[in-house]
Amino acid sequence: MKQLWAPWRIEYILGSKPDSCVFCLPPTGEEDGERLVLSRNRVSFVIMNKYPYNSGHIMVCPYRHVMELDELSRDESTEIMETLKRCTGILKKHFLCEGINIGLNIGQAAGAGIREHLHFHLVPRWNGDSSFMAVCGETRTIPEHLQRTYMALRRFFI
Repeated sequence: MKQLWAPWRIEYILGSKPDSCVFCLPPTGEEDGERLVLSRNRVSFVIMNKYPYNSGHIMVCPYRHVMELDELSRDESTEIMETLKRCTGILKKHFLCEGINIGLNIGQAAGAGIREHLHFHLVPRWNGDSSFMAVCGETRTIPEHLQRTYMALRRFFI
């Protein structure tokens, strides 16, 4: 596999790894910019993926630390679905994407990198975005720096 320069990843590689769940947020929003939290709702929140599959890759998570879909309360399920709908509109408006993958990986066998805390992925897609880099080079390119994407999306959630 060829390598692609991604300078923001060095912070993860060299940085200390948290002992606690990365999706369990502190009650105040003091760290929201650093953690790339876009929006806090009553029972759920929207956060950017620090290691995105595509530009604008965001996630919707319940505050409550649950692993299974059937552990969500009715309020959590309803708010998360409404938030997914809102996020879909925001991603389409900002990125002019032609499609969006919305996914949920339950369990390690299903591909959940962080299986202990349920989270829904929203990944903007464009016709042809699986270019030669992804198909032949087994490499994805992210054309915009993560902080720039965060600042651009944040205004839609305020």
